[in-house]
Amino acid sequence: MTTISIDDEGVDAVYEGTEFRLERELIEEATEKRYWDVTDHEILQIIERNPELTGEPRRVGDIVR
Repeated sequence: MTTISIDDEGVDAVYEGTEFRLERELIEEATEKRYWDVTDHEILQIIERNPELTGEPRRVGDIVR
């Protein structure tokens, strides 16, 4: 299971017991979108191959507000 914490500058993540940070620029490059338009589901898909996605995707811009 992956846990993420989203802020203005990127995402703190824990994947299989390993903690790391995805910077905003890396997320924008991986998704080819503005950071504020990326969804939490897309971030999980960067981290995991087949993440368990539940609920509606939420935009970073809506989460950080």
